Amino acid sequence: MAAIEVRNLSKSFGAVQAVRDLSFAVEPGRVTGFLGPNGAGKSTTLRMVLGLIRPSNGDAAIEGRHYEQIDDPTGRVGAMLEDTSFHPGRSAASHLRVLAAAGDHPSSRVGELIDLVGLRGAENRRVGQYSQGMRQRLALASALIGDPGVLILDEPTNGLDPGGIRWLREFMRTLAGEGRTVLVSSHLLAEVSQAVDDVIVIANGELRARGELQEVLGDAGDPVSDVRTPDPDRLRDALTRRGHRVDDGQTDQDLVVLAPPEQVGVAAAEDGLTLYRLTPRTRSLEDTFFELTAEEPGR
Repeated sequence: MAAIEVRNLSKSFGAVQAVRDLSFAVEPGRVTGFLGPNGAGKSTTLRMVLGLIRPSNGDAAIEGRHYEQIDDPTGRVGAMLEDTSFHPGRSAASHLRVLAAAGDHPSSRVGELIDLVGLRGAENRRVGQYSQGMRQRLALASALIGDPGVLILDEPTNGLDPGGIRWLREFMRTLAGEGRTVLVSSHLLAEVSQAVDDVIVIANGELRARGELQEVLGDAGDPVSDVRTPDPDRLRDALTRRGHRVDDGQTDQDLVVLAPPEQVGVAAAEDGLTLYRLTPRTRSLEDTFFELTAEEPGR
């Protein structure tokens, strides 16, 4: 059974249809990226999954139940929403103690989480003095207070520095490796491509793609190689004689070849040519994202 299942979910706010007949499933033990441009309906969808917004049509379930039907909700589901707020005069430790008491979780969990998210030494400072990155770490600790098996994270990298983003990426992989379900909404596509197993892409409230990361990336078309050589004219001649198309690169020593690197390398070796660099040009998640979310004519 899927950990999170969305079936024909729709939501309208007056004349504005934010989500349109959306269906997808999120599997346990995997990190799933929930992607879409601003205004695509990502946050609205996550709030419907968490029971914070009532759908106009359709259904959303976590482990087979609506969120409001889950016993011990913070022990089953952890949520980190983009607009999470904290009392500015309360410390991180105090905030987590309140959450632990409210959810009937052991108080020892507070210290564990402070260490886990890297707030040790700052746990007794007022949250109003925290940087945005520290607030994000506290929000993640809050989502984990009940040691839940399902995590829903809305733009968790906002405010994190590069080191923090790398830490979060590895942290999500660790959580999924423990068998947990991690659904993460993000616009940082390069970071998502390094962290996720599956992706769900929406635009205008509609599903555009879903599946394993490489499946959604799909076939990049004909293979292309980027080449740097001290003898570009000779290499161009060697490649065109073998039927390969060759275009100019960014510098006088660079060429772009419509062929896989193996064929370029063989041609250079057979003609005794030196190569400084030979790399395949791959399609990125960002390329695919913009193709999938491009505005359709008349929309």
